[in-house]
Amino acid sequence: MKRAGRICLAALAAFAIGGCGAKVEPDKNLIADHGGEKKVVNLFGPMEKSKPNAENAARNAFDRTIAIAEERFGLTVEYRTYTAEDYTEKTYDDVTLDRARNNMDDLYLLNPDTIQILGEEGRLLDLSGLDSAKNLRDVVKIGNTVNGKLVAIPQEVVAYGLFVNKDMFDRYGLQLPDTPEELMECCRVFKENGIETPIGANRWWLENFVFAQAYAELYNGGNTKAEIDALNEGRAKYSDYMRPGFEYLQELIDKGYIDREAAFTYEAIDGEGPDFLAQKTPIVMAYWGAANVETAYGKPDFEMQVIGFPSSRGQMPVMAMSGYGISVDAEHLEDTIQVLDTILSDEALEIYSQVNKVISPSKNVEEECIPALKPLNDRIQENVYVLGSNASMKMEQWGNTCIVVRKLLGGATVDECMAELDRLQEEALGLN
Repeated sequence: MKRAGRICLAALAAFAIGGCGAKVEPDKNLIADHGGEKKVVNLFGPMEKSKPNAENAARNAFDRTIAIAEERFGLTVEYRTYTAEDYTEKTYDDVTLDRARNNMDDLYLLNPDTIQILGEEGRLLDLSGLDSAKNLRDVVKIGNTVNGKLVAIPQEVVAYGLFVNKDMFDRYGLQLPDTPEELMECCRVFKENGIETPIGANRWWLENFVFAQAYAELYNGGNTKAEIDALNEGRAKYSDYMRPGFEYLQELIDKGYIDREAAFTYEAIDGEGPDFLAQKTPIVMAYWGAANVETAYGKPDFEMQVIGFPSSRGQMPVMAMSGYGISVDAEHLEDTIQVLDTILSDEALEIYSQVNKVISPSKNVEEECIPALKPLNDRIQENVYVLGSNASMKMEQWGNTCIVVRKLLGGATVDECMAELDRLQEEALGLN
């Protein structure tokens, strides 16, 4: 579980956490409490309050929602954060766990693995009684519920999909793929027509292929709770669900459709992005927000569409959850509850979603997406998705699966990867 904390997801939500594994020196970098009588709520997260004229839209959007709460309740939200220096010492998750366990803050922005750990330890308040919780999409409730308690809520839902160059598909008379077999055939055609690497990949996001194939039926077949209960009780094995996805990735690698060595070292977007934008690679994978940001894929010189990952149930969005959690022993508990309920209100989420063009956790807040995102958004609006992070699963999903996929990229066999998943499940269930 601790290793899984190296894979940051909140980075893609509100504030772009400054590097998984970033060095943290909390004593030097945290904002000190101010004395006096003023009301304060202490928030620990991977951000600092925006400076005037700052151009970080996500931070500005968050600051605007915080300003509503500060004005409404006559208090100040103090941002406590860290300074990223390198990738060798404590991670954001490591420090978050230390601080939460020592009750050092009121409110935390949490990655999926820390939501799960702190929820299991009973350190997070049940948020299901918040007024804003009544408006949440089911996917948010499912992803952030631990032992029947809703322990975290995000300001946006992160959705992953395949970013495709529609012009290149049209050039070779190809339809956008729905199933794993159709994607494999598209890759064959691209390869035979001189496209050296049909799928640009990085070391973080290939697990989405696995999740889409592993859990298409689990989340969309009408038997979700029973199947998760079987996994949590050890009556079913994660490896049985995930084997087809790992075998599929191995086939893509063996046929040269994914460059194993490049994917093993590439950072997300920075690695495979240039070839995609230069129309050398027709397919990459990324999260919703990357389609809106010009520094990522927001301004390509071709028609881009974002679709779900191939599965037995067609194009499948993969959803992941970060979220805000409140310490059960928060020093300023009532004020913190009011702040969180305010920034998660439909009023505040409307502002946040308008600025960032993201999927709101509230079912009442809908922002018009850009045309490129419509295929992915259509599936989400149909309530078709799989979760890449789910706090109700005893074995943490996002980080652990990413690590095992990296073992595959490093040369491990599918059987060795399945054995590692079995070991991780036994560890999570306390069976070894």
